[in-house]
Amino acid sequence: MLFNSFAFLFAYLPVVLAGYFLLDRWAPAASASASWRRLAPATWLALASLFFYAWWDVRYLPLLLASICVNYGAGRLLGASAGAARQRVLVAALALNLGLLAYYKYANFFIDSVNAVAQAAGAGADSLPWHGLAIILPIGISFFTFTQIAFLVDCYRGEVREYRFIHYVLFVSYFPHLIAGPVLHHRDMMPQFANPANARPRAANFAIGLSIFTIGLAKKVLMADNLSPLAIPVFAAGAQPTLIEAWIGVLAYTFQLYFDFSGYSDMAIGLSRLFGVKLPLNFNSPYKAANIADFWRRWHMTLSRFLRDYLYIPLGGSRHGEAMRYRNLMLTMLLGGLWHGAGWTFVIWGGLHGLYLVLQQAWQRAFGAAPGSCRLRWWPAWWSTLLTFLAVMLAWIFFRAPDVATAWDI
Repeated sequence: MLFNSFAFLFAYLPVVLAGYFLLDRWAPAASASASWRRLAPATWLALASLFFYAWWDVRYLPLLLASICVNYGAGRLLGASAGAARQRVLVAALALNLGLLAYYKYANFFIDSVNAVAQAAGAGADSLPWHGLAIILPIGISFFTFTQIAFLVDCYRGEVREYRFIHYVLFVSYFPHLIAGPVLHHRDMMPQFANPANARPRAANFAIGLSIFTIGLAKKVLMADNLSPLAIPVFAAGAQPTLIEAWIGVLAYTFQLYFDFSGYSDMAIGLSRLFGVKLPLNFNSPYKAANIADFWRRWHMTLSRFLRDYLYIPLGGSRHGEAMRYRNLMLTMLLGGLWHGAGWTFVIWGGLHGLYLVLQQAWQRAFGAAPGSCRLRWWPAWWSTLLTFLAVMLAWIFFRAPDVATAWDI
């Protein structure tokens, strides 16, 4: 159920909004019902979010619910445990989450890679080690898995203060962010879900929410959807585009992806604001970035923060010298690329961005440029922006191409 579909705009959204605001008003006024007053709107929103997910394929709703229940239980257990037992619970919970993601998203990628090596070694089609699995990737699995991994790590660190089950279900399944982000953090969302004032309609929230949603809808429908036909034939397998066609296709995809993704994020932020809940910003004019680190502070900002806080820094960050810093940057971006999709094109895309970040850090160290900048005194500011844009655009070729051969042709 896409945000720009008629079913969503004219059926689902009005019903969910009406139920959310009416439940608080219709709740009994007695003091004994105070708990009901606080939880009824959140319960309605959680059920509506689960319905939103089940609309795609109801068979995968039990998977989402099982993931939520297991991780909630693990979080409570982490809060009650201490010492080595606490560490074992964390390791087991993380292994379950990563194992689930590995099976649904990466099992066939692993099988295809092993078979490709076997074929290169001369094995015939009948003697390949494994056959592909009939797996349908559950929608949003990367987002709800990463969201819960962050929750578990914060439980282990003792940073979680709110454990209401209904709020946790809503935190994971909240329909504005469930499919394409932003990646949410529990400390930002739990207090908002628990705030009874958000269940009362406010003109300011509707004005701001509808404005942001409309801007996002325009980005998606007017810009991204009209740029897509220019990119599709260029990135088709075996297309062999000419020089001009390749440039047109890559430029079209570069802006299509931005308007599509940022438009969807804007729609999510606007929709959430209708319910009085503020989601974090996810884009900040990334193609204006003056260097690659600045690009990642502007592009998919919530994912960038997740990769920094839960991968780069735990790996050691920049605390153990330049060589380890470069290693950690490369590992973070390679894993970030693989998170986006199960394919060697995504690994190459992540590797390119890791290489860009390493080159930027090495350049700053060699030439004494100011931290956060790559410019020398004679280097015009617009050169940095143009170079960054071209580097990002080059990497998008691998991100979009169906295979490495097509990317090289382009």
